[in-house]
Amino acid sequence: MNNTSQTIRVGLFFLLGLALAWITFESLNGGRLFKKEGYSLVAGFANLKGLKTGDEVRMAGVKVGAVALTRLADHRVEALLSIEPGIKIPSDAVASVEQSSLLGSNYLGVTFGTPGGPLLKDQDEIKTKPTVDMSEVISQLGSLGSKLEQVVGDIGKSMGGGGENGNIFQRLDKLVTDNGPKLTETISNLQDITTKMKNGDGTLGRLINDPKLHDELLASVGEIKAAAADARTFMGDAKGIVADVKSGKGTLGLLLYDDATASSLKVSMNNLREVSDKLNSGKGTLGKLISDDSLYLSVQSTMKKADRAIDGLGDSGPITAVGVVAGKLF
Repeated sequence: MNNTSQTIRVGLFFLLGLALAWITFESLNGGRLFKKEGYSLVAGFANLKGLKTGDEVRMAGVKVGAVALTRLADHRVEALLSIEPGIKIPSDAVASVEQSSLLGSNYLGVTFGTPGGPLLKDQDEIKTKPTVDMSEVISQLGSLGSKLEQVVGDIGKSMGGGGENGNIFQRLDKLVTDNGPKLTETISNLQDITTKMKNGDGTLGRLINDPKLHDELLASVGEIKAAAADARTFMGDAKGIVADVKSGKGTLGLLLYDDATASSLKVSMNNLREVSDKLNSGKGTLGKLISDDSLYLSVQSTMKKADRAIDGLGDSGPITAVGVVAGKLF
């Protein structure tokens, strides 16, 4: 009987030890002993900023995995992420090292990415972005505080006095005292100017108070805009003409850029020059008419004979008249 009780007690203690061992193992491993394994991702950073093995991987504040390993890789550090099964992370998701609080631990935050896009697979590398290190921020705030303290000290010295010229209030008082009459005169002039403008005196006053002048000014501005538009149109047409000339279009384009037309023009000019030279030298019938007076005198003599023959016709008949004219002429 005693042996049986002892055996039962030993068995109970053994089962209790197994249960405690199981609870401890589950606590240390997140209760994933018999769960389906997930997949791994690689996240590369310039600085992990205190991220260590076992830290959580969160998406929108929800735990989706843990940091399985941290390692050096060339000129960067990498964190090997163990993602839980069933968690789908788009390929454009971005991971960054975050802090739960100023004094809390770090975790790796992952953005949602684009829904419906391609997903990351096992051993893929997830995109990362650097985050602000709170220690650097605190250090910068400390240096900023020192600079502010120095600026405040300089302002205190300027406001409090000391030096050869006194403090800033003394210098302002001296400046106002020395330039008081000039300031009074300037203010008086400004008052006169504003009074004239209010009364409509001068060009600026009329422009402010006279609606007609304002309308005329607007009309002038409109005419200037129209003239500018016409000028732009003219320039556009001129550019089009120049483009046509450059492309060989039109008479001017042919003369400038068509070799055949230019050659024909040169031949025509040479022929015209030869004709003018022959005319000047008296060659040919037209040249003789221009330069030889004898032909002109012969024609003039013939015309005189014709006149005398016509005068001598009188009452002669047609046949007699023809004979008389022939005799006079030949």
